[in-house]
Amino acid sequence: MAAYKLIEISQAFHAFDDILDVHSPAEYADDHLPGAINVPVLNDEERSRIGTLFTQVSPFEAKRQGAALIARNIARHLEETFGDRQKGWRPLVYCWRGGMRSGAMAHILAQIGWRAGQLEGGYKAYRRYVIVALEALPAKFDFRVISGSTGSGKSRLLHALAEKGAQVLDLEKLAQHRGSLLGDLPDQPQPTQKTFETRLWDTLRAFTPDRPVYIEAESRKIGALSVPNVLLDHMRASSCVRIEAPLEARVELLMDDYAHFLGNPTFLVERLTRLMELHGRVVINHWCEMARQGEWRPLVQALLTQHYDPAYRRSSGVSFRQPDNVNMLQPASLDSDSLRKAAEDLMLEER
Repeated sequence: MAAYKLIEISQAFHAFDDILDVHSPAEYADDHLPGAINVPVLNDEERSRIGTLFTQVSPFEAKRQGAALIARNIARHLEETFGDRQKGWRPLVYCWRGGMRSGAMAHILAQIGWRAGQLEGGYKAYRRYVIVALEALPAKFDFRVISGSTGSGKSRLLHALAEKGAQVLDLEKLAQHRGSLLGDLPDQPQPTQKTFETRLWDTLRAFTPDRPVYIEAESRKIGALSVPNVLLDHMRASSCVRIEAPLEARVELLMDDYAHFLGNPTFLVERLTRLMELHGRVVINHWCEMARQGEWRPLVQALLTQHYDPAYRRSSGVSFRQPDNVNMLQPASLDSDSLRKAAEDLMLEER
């Protein structure tokens, strides 16, 4: 009789064609193994209903009704989701603790003849694994921290470095946020903290320690998300690459990066009012009026010179412990060609 195998975390990303997350959609959205496909054996409403039965009626009744729902949902996946899988297919299945939901799916897949595995300990064991790994991984790498005032092209330089084949850990991309008061990305809500940490781990584990890892200087928070303390400590102890660009070039870049605000001054005004305590009512009211009138260039310049640049000067002196170990880049322009050239020069110096 065919049987599925219990698979440890260290083996989970090898020798399987698909990773099947049988959590409900809400559980899957909170976090999941990289590359996992969501094939819920209970949807959100069904899971809630069975949980209520378990606590308010009896575990037996919850299991009886839950088994019926799971069987129907697995049958649907066999007909629809897995209809094109061939005989040699190798799926790995997991749920919260590696219990009834993933066990039922793995058992049926194995009975059909597929070489199914079930993740031992389920998502809970995987989550512990990620937490421990994020404590150890940063120490393995030699970071090069890209620093510079707001609008100096740090993220664009990281993209240029990645295009040239450098190892890049783009925290803002993983966090789906630009890391400032106005950093929300249009139509891209931030992931959960757990998903952010999964993305961090998944990126770091692909790097090799014999080459530098380029990363942008960040504070402890990127939007609503927290950078793990161990990673932040290693960043702050690393050597820096500082970009110094002309004010006009920075204004131009920010007007391009934040073009979505140009059509929504109401949203920008709401964000600016959060700075009232720091800058006072007169200054904030003036900035808000500039936004309402569409005076974008002078507004961006004022925000840089009166808010972002002073904040950068205050933070840069305490964030990094190697103030003398700095590689200076002073591009005259922040266009694509200039940043690609800066990335090439930087990588040549590292060889």
